[in-house]
Amino acid sequence: MKTRLAFGLVMALSGACSIIGGPARAADLSAGAAAVQPESPAGLMQLPAVIERVRKQFQVPGLAVAIVKDGKLVLARGYGVRRLGQPATVDGQTLFAIASNTKAFTATALQMLAEQGKLDMDGRVTDYLPGFQMSDPYVTHEMRIRDLLAHRSGLSLGAGDLLYWPPTRYSAQEVVEHLRDVPLTSGFRSHYAYDNILFDVATLVIEKVSGMSYADFVRQKILLPAGMNQTLVHDHTLPAGLDVATGHALANFSQLQTVPEMTWANNLGAGSLYSNADDMARWMNILLAGGALPSGRHLFSTASRDQMWTMLTPIPVPPASVSQLEAARPNYLGYGEGFFLSDYQGQRLVWHTGGWPGMVSRITLVPGLDLGVAVLTNQESGAAFNAVTMTILDAYMGRSGIDWTAAYAAAADKAAGTADSEVARHQAARSRQAPPSLPLEGYVGTYHDRWYGDVVIRRIKGQLRLSFSKTPLLVGTLEPWQHDSFVVHWDDRSLNADAFVDFSLDEDGKVISARMHPVSARTDFSFDFQDLRLQRQPAVAH
Repeated sequence: MKTRLAFGLVMALSGACSIIGGPARAADLSAGAAAVQPESPAGLMQLPAVIERVRKQFQVPGLAVAIVKDGKLVLARGYGVRRLGQPATVDGQTLFAIASNTKAFTATALQMLAEQGKLDMDGRVTDYLPGFQMSDPYVTHEMRIRDLLAHRSGLSLGAGDLLYWPPTRYSAQEVVEHLRDVPLTSGFRSHYAYDNILFDVATLVIEKVSGMSYADFVRQKILLPAGMNQTLVHDHTLPAGLDVATGHALANFSQLQTVPEMTWANNLGAGSLYSNADDMARWMNILLAGGALPSGRHLFSTASRDQMWTMLTPIPVPPASVSQLEAARPNYLGYGEGFFLSDYQGQRLVWHTGGWPGMVSRITLVPGLDLGVAVLTNQESGAAFNAVTMTILDAYMGRSGIDWTAAYAAAADKAAGTADSEVARHQAARSRQAPPSLPLEGYVGTYHDRWYGDVVIRRIKGQLRLSFSKTPLLVGTLEPWQHDSFVVHWDDRSLNADAFVDFSLDEDGKVISARMHPVSARTDFSFDFQDLRLQRQPAVAH
């Protein structure tokens, strides 16, 4: 399953309650009610039952849903519990990591600075960050501010994510400096490939131009004026006493367990925000209103909003993974500035998803209906938020008859089956009579990659142990597979990212390099092991 930080393209193919009738206000959003408003579409009356079925089907302990329509708050409610095995329930104020839904705030910040005349969206990145470098001089020279937001740089899918995912000791400045060594795999602006690292560059541009930290700019210039007083930038540990959901993941793709809180401060612009249903309702209303606040003042202009919602990078429309999802297949698909753009039943959709350790979310806007839907969950199931979102869209479009829970369950089962078949194929091809060609000591050493840094292999108590020097969570045991191939099993089983490690030997039978790639297709693409070129370093004499 492709989740975590880089949960960019999850297509429809592949508690306490707050309900009010007027514009969303801080006082209103704490009020409770038990059911959807009577004037809401009839199809929405079954939403609580659908959500409970979704939670059971996809093993989601808790989720929150926000719906806005015609500038009014329809629903901001929680379902289930914040943490498995504990009684505290999710409500409209429970905070969830919204991960890549942060990208819309980063795009908004840049557009606001452009409105103030402090930057040009079509200006060169090097005009604002003279030290900025891509691995190709031409791309370095031609990269514009708008390009940072559009996933069309020539980088591969998730390129460079291991510099900050899982959390590393690199600073944001160091991550951007390492970008010069991250390889390009396609032509500049030639096609779509989702990345996070260029949003780190955008973060530094915002800080350089505004003279403020990214966190302070977003808090002071966006969140507070928007009345999003509970949303926070997760640049350090979360303050104690918050109403916050705990993330959950299926360790080994099977056993549901909690995921420890992680702080990720070296790429804030790509995925650092925590928010809740109440505040996401406010955010969706502001976007749908073209930047207008309830007071009538504009946080940003409608023209800026429209630029963010203009397609920059077309994306080929994939086929429906199962026949039950054919109805959700769009006619067009693309990316603007921090938003995906597609259609459903003749209506334009503006949306994004987000993934974080144990939490995934989806925000969907239907401008033609003045409708917004947010689904925040504390389990890594894109199928869950898609099923809920599509059920709500159908209710407002007067459609019925599609069981989205069953459809997404079928798609999830098929994806898991395909991935497991690939793992089984590797198992069948494995020769257990082909041990490593060297004693284990022969693989010990420091291996260096130009863009990541060092990966170290040690022999401890008769086993090979592999560790990424800047990533505390990436520590595991190497199991001999066959010949000079091993599998690294990470100590943290919730990562779901075990990988093959293939060693290359020189003519004298000594290891000179290693390559890695994930064992399972269900491993998140942010584990971009395949981009590493690990060269064994000479041993240092003591």
